[in-house]
Amino acid sequence: MIRFIAHYGIHFILPLVIAYFFFKENRWQVALILLLGIVLDIDHLLANPIFDASRCSINFHPLHSYWAIILYVLLLFFRKSRLWGISFLIHMLADVVDCLFIGGKFN
Repeated sequence: MIRFIAHYGIHFILPLVIAYFFFKENRWQVALILLLGIVLDIDHLLANPIFDASRCSINFHPLHSYWAIILYVLLLFFRKSRLWGISFLIHMLADVVDCLFIGGKFN
C-alpha cells in the first residue's frame, strides 16, 4: 500500500504541489502539463506483459531508458520545453521510487 501511495502520489500530487507553489500565475495550465507526464507510460504497450508489478520500468521501456532520461534533463535548459522536462523527470522519479520498493533492480 505504501508503494502505491508513494508511486501515484508522485505521479499526481507532486505536479499539483509544484504548480501551486511555483507557478501561481498559470498554475492550472502548468498543473495540466506536469500531469501529462504520465503519457510516457504509452511505451508499456510494447512490453509483454503490459504490466508486471515486479518489473522496474527504468531502462526497460524505451521512454524510460537512461538515454531518454538524459533527453528529459536537456529539456530543462530551454524555456519552451522546461515544463515538459520537469513533467517527464517527475514521472521518472515516481518510477525510480517504485523500483526501490521492488528491491532496486534497475535494468
